[in-house]
Amino acid sequence: MLLFVGLGNPTPDSEKNRHNVGFKIIDTINKEFGLTKQKPKFKGLLTTGNIDGKKIYAIKPLTFMNNSGVCIRELIEYFKIDAEDVIVFHDDLDVEFGKIKAKFGGSSAGHNGISSIDKFIGKDYSRVRIGIGKPKGNINVADYVLQNFDEDEIIGIEKISKNITESISILVEKKLDLFSSTVNNK
Repeated sequence: MLLFVGLGNPTPDSEKNRHNVGFKIIDTINKEFGLTKQKPKFKGLLTTGNIDGKKIYAIKPLTFMNNSGVCIRELIEYFKIDAEDVIVFHDDLDVEFGKIKAKFGGSSAGHNGISSIDKFIGKDYSRVRIGIGKPKGNINVADYVLQNFDEDEIIGIEKISKNITESISILVEKKLDLFSSTVNNK
């Protein structure tokens, strides 16, 4: 079994924020693969289903970005999911907008959601870093990630979401480099 985690903030005004791209990916996966209706469990919105014969749990933590690890730890302890079977989708300033980089382990690179998960379950899990690009001008990074995507960016995020779902079987097999190159070359 695998756990897909989409990072974001649960408030209605955060829905289109750059920081909420992980939620968007989980929503797209839920819809594309017919996962169950979202239920509030483990301090998050949980769905379940099967993708390519694997049991999938997908969650959007409702603990706010900086406390995402609380939700994840509760869920993996309950279902006895190994950290190695956790795949987290999150925004990344250091990745070009509209690109992804999937990797196993590593540092949080200053991402508070990833830091929280590291604190609660360790660093031995996979991450799908979704590029939101760097702020232009004198915009503070914290303000930038909490801004809404503009209309062109929304179209770009919809495209990357579609590319991720079309390549999900590669991700389910945990072939992270192949997954990254396949998604980025669509």
